[in-house]
Amino acid sequence: MTINTFKQALKEGRPQLGLWGSLASPYLAEAMASCGFDWYLIDGEHAPNDLQSILGQLQSLAAYPTQPVVRPRISDVPLIKQLLEIGAQTLLVPMIDTAEQAARSVAAMRYPPQGIRGVGSSAARSSRWSSTKGYLHGANEQMCLLVQCESVTALSNLAEIAAVDGVDGVFFGPADLSASMGFLGQPEHPEVVAAITNAFGVVKAAGKAPGILTTDDKWGRYYLEQGALFAALGVDLMLLTQAARALSARFRGADAPKAQSSYA
Repeated sequence: MTINTFKQALKEGRPQLGLWGSLASPYLAEAMASCGFDWYLIDGEHAPNDLQSILGQLQSLAAYPTQPVVRPRISDVPLIKQLLEIGAQTLLVPMIDTAEQAARSVAAMRYPPQGIRGVGSSAARSSRWSSTKGYLHGANEQMCLLVQCESVTALSNLAEIAAVDGVDGVFFGPADLSASMGFLGQPEHPEVVAAITNAFGVVKAAGKAPGILTTDDKWGRYYLEQGALFAALGVDLMLLTQAARALSARFRGADAPKAQSSYA
């Protein structure tokens, strides 16, 4: 059985530093895995990923200690089943507004009687094509569910969402949350920061792991100090374009344009 070391670290309270992956490339995902991050997010919501490209990135990351976290485009039971069968163990599910939605995602990741995951691993990468002994009986324990709370509605239901058995962590998407709060494009607005900081306390009180994405070092350190246990500290595509723009600007004698400071 492949042990989910990311889930294990969260349970032990060890902060996990991550990189947000938007490049949709197995080759570049492997390059990012050599950079020393604990986890790498394979984004199926905003990046141009499909099942095949996600599979390729999971295969590329398998040789490295960097743990893959896959974000599906939606909390969809058939899609989650496919992601698990190609080997994903940790999912970051977007737009979770209620405890019922969170519980549905939990069920999708677990075999009966604890859940509703379809039994088809014998022909799948998840069980190494039946070479993993006891996979059906041990898989549930290795599944890790992170849910995204990124709306005012989600914040109002946060205590109930965090209390759902099988939810391992709650991620706060600053971009969407700030928009929902009326501060579109202002993820560092004081009211947004205060809301996320307070929400961290609710999540920790439920014994779950709070998470965040920020592309600003100052805010990354701030949220880690506030107790973030999984924090994405940059977006690979933004790092690439910023470096390329800076290089171009240096030779043209111009100032490189600044990118948005947050993305989720």
